[in-house]
Amino acid sequence: MSASAERITDQQRSTWDEFSTGWRKWDAEVLGWHAPFGDAVIQEARLRPDSAVLDVASGTGEPGLTAAALVPRGSVVLLDLSEGMLRVASEKAAARGLKNVRTVVGDAADLPFDDSTFDAVLCRFGFMFFPNVSSALAEMVRVAKPGARISAAVWSRAAENPWATLILGTIARHTEIPVPPPGPPGLFHCAAPGYMGRVFREAGLVDVSERKVSTDLVKASPELYWQFMTEIATTVAVGLAQADRYTRELIRSDVFQLLGRYEHGGAIRLRSTATIVAGTRV
Repeated sequence: MSASAERITDQQRSTWDEFSTGWRKWDAEVLGWHAPFGDAVIQEARLRPDSAVLDVASGTGEPGLTAAALVPRGSVVLLDLSEGMLRVASEKAAARGLKNVRTVVGDAADLPFDDSTFDAVLCRFGFMFFPNVSSALAEMVRVAKPGARISAAVWSRAAENPWATLILGTIARHTEIPVPPPGPPGLFHCAAPGYMGRVFREAGLVDVSERKVSTDLVKASPELYWQFMTEIATTVAVGLAQADRYTRELIRSDVFQLLGRYEHGGAIRLRSTATIVAGTRV
């Protein structure tokens, strides 16, 4: 791993550990919001009851915990940089009575597993944050058995995700923090149409598919949206930290005003779109 990639990884580990408390607080809401994306990743994995599954960048445990219930004679490893996030995942596994799950703190670019170990590798919303997407995928291919499926979800284009761009764009207008470009790493790093499919094919995977899945982030009020985003979205928190108190209040006021455009049926509904990509190891 290059020195710059190592620095990025260390920063991400520290940031996700710090934000694990917020993710614990909002876990049920995040689960409901992200469920269609995780379900699509699992569907593409073609699991069997005895599959050995690796969930990379698992965070607080999804979609790995959902997969664990589908492989009663198999096993699931949840891997993440953040020990704090994985503690939440372990608590959830215990609460659900899942005995076939274990957690591993590790880096996607240096997976601590033998070659050809897993029948399926899942990665929901991890690739965008990897310093080197191809290196991480190469590791996933290495630990996958021949015939195994590797499936992932990444956020699609910024224009298809107002749940994020509404607040990030407002922060950018009032500070010197730009909206994250489609470069490494960030929310829209992997958003370009066809990008992930090309990366999967270049890694030697076959039967590669790419499709979009959309849902809404639903919040009962602007206040709840603001609280949610400032407590789980690291990019938002970093941007607001660069602003003084007056500017933060101005940003908050502008965000609340913009959210009025997205009120339907007494709730705030913000479109959220991901690209689901999958391929088979030869």
